[in-house]
Amino acid sequence: MWSLFALLLGLVVGSFLNVVIHRIPRKESIAFPPSRCPQCGHPLGPLDLVPILSYLLLKGRCRYCRSPISPRYPLVEALTGGLFLLASRFYPPGVEAFLVFAFLAFLVALSFLDLDTFELPDSLTYGLLFLGLLSAYLLSFPRPFAEALDGALIAAGVLGLVAGYGGLFLRRFREARAEVPVGPHQVHMAALFGALLGPGVGMALAFLTWALSARTGRPVVLPDRITLPLLPLAWILAPYLGADLLSTLRGSFLAAGGLALAGGLYWAFKPIHEVNEEGEETDPVAMGYGDVKLLGALGAWLGLYSLLALFLGVFAGALVGLAFRQRKIPFGPYLALGGIVAFFYGEALWRAYLAWLGL
Repeated sequence: MWSLFALLLGLVVGSFLNVVIHRIPRKESIAFPPSRCPQCGHPLGPLDLVPILSYLLLKGRCRYCRSPISPRYPLVEALTGGLFLLASRFYPPGVEAFLVFAFLAFLVALSFLDLDTFELPDSLTYGLLFLGLLSAYLLSFPRPFAEALDGALIAAGVLGLVAGYGGLFLRRFREARAEVPVGPHQVHMAALFGALLGPGVGMALAFLTWALSARTGRPVVLPDRITLPLLPLAWILAPYLGADLLSTLRGSFLAAGGLALAGGLYWAFKPIHEVNEEGEETDPVAMGYGDVKLLGALGAWLGLYSLLALFLGVFAGALVGLAFRQRKIPFGPYLALGGIVAFFYGEALWRAYLAWLGL
């Protein structure tokens, strides 16, 4: 009965997620007005909204204008129902199970929004992040709070630096325009200072440059051509300077992740424009910071297994990109897929890998 309830609940939640996926890019309320046909605008009745069944009975067409209904609507419903059913096999009825349902619903919505728009809305990425941290703080689920916080910061820091190096290569080592008051430059500075002086000092110095940039209206940052090449050098030299390599890496990633998530939250309330005042396009990027925030949110739920989610997402995205010969792909769905696999099977995969190594 619990599995049946989870499946039916997932179908209903999936129907709601279709509304979220359709309306958020259009900046429409997800609560009002009630569901309507996107073609003719006619309000939909209860018989039109039964998950999957209504689509089949109406033969994939609107009851009122006979326009085709996208098969993606029942796909989202079936996918959400299937994921809730999977979760019910791992978690008995209780608060923890419903938190996992919320985790999965966020990932489904984010995946399809990224497929549609190549954007991951801050309202959902930070909602997933704060829900994970709150659950960890109040219930120590699915990770203790310290582990969840470290996981969020380290995961965001790792992907923020990947994006930084990727952007540097795409620009052919030209310096990117620095955002005022905060942007990727502060993330890279925080990583360097975090490696040399510890994560607390690294974040403090980067926050200081943020404050100075806001006060002066000019970017107060070190160039990426200095920070990004020096960072791996600091990692390499750490053991020779009496520092522990793992502590040095941890300091870099924690500091970078703290700046990435804090800066992203700032721009969530004051969005970055795609075109500057002179009409020039922004600098080319290897990866959007929406992906950085999503991986940070996964870190709050998975801890360091979020790095396994990143590996699985990169692997799946590379396979699809090569198969369809796509140069630009939305990375969010692959991160979400990696996050779901790591959430349910991460520990088993890690044990199998260690056994394969003979450890």
